[in-house]
Formats: sequence, C-alpha cells, structure tokens
Amino acid sequence: MNLKILLPFKVFAEKTGVSRIVSETRSGSFGLLPHRRDCVAALAPGILIYETAAEGEVFVAVDGGVLVKAGPDVLVSVRRAMGGADLSQLRQAVEKEFLALDAHEQNVRSVMAKLESGFLRRFATFQHD
Repeated sequence: MNLKILLPFKVFAEKTGVSRIVSETRSGSFGLLPHRRDCVAALAPGILIYETAAEGEVFVAVDGGVLVKAGPDVLVSVRRAMGGADLSQLRQAVEKEFLALDAHEQNVRSVMAKLESGFLRRFATFQHD
C-alpha cells in the first residue's frame, strides 16, 4: 500500500510498500491490509501504526481526522501529527496535547455560541422595535 499522511500545511509522511496500517476511531481500532476493500473512517486522537519491510513498525500520534483507502492508496488527513519511537511517550503526547487542545476548542466554541445567540436575540428585538 501507499500511505500519505497530510497536515493542513504540509505532507507529514509519504511511504510506499506499507504492509499494514492500524488506526483508531471512536468505535475502536481497526486494521488495513493491502487487499481490504476501499473505505473511509473518521479518526479519533490516538496512535496510528504502519509497517514496512524497511522500517518495521512505525508509530505516529495523530489528532482527529479522516482516513481514506482507495485501491492501494491510503490517505490520512489530520490536524496534527507527531512521530516517535517510544510508544508510551507518544501516548502521553496524545493525552497531554491533542486532547487538552480539544477541550480548549470546545470552550471557545461554547463562548462563540453564547455570543452568537446574544447577538441574534438583540437583533430580533431591534427588528421588532
């Protein structure tokens, strides 16, 4: 398989000869082998594992995103990615950075929703006057 991991601003990794891929979704982990049917999956923050003959198993911490398998090509598009050899450090990075940022983003969205609803409420009263 051919694996390409995309970030919003660059290509994080581009690998050929990938023999298997394991990724995490909100429903759990799933694996891809070369002859699996084409599919699309929404990825949860976690560890993506791919294996090549040259490198062996490689671990990549990924933030939420999308995985698309079409024929031999697997495209992974995520907001953030981080590579490393130590699996425990990557897992800690996911928990510390990616999930903490998600909580911050939820707080920002909540504040924005309150501002928008307040604006709409004032606008509605302005039109009735």
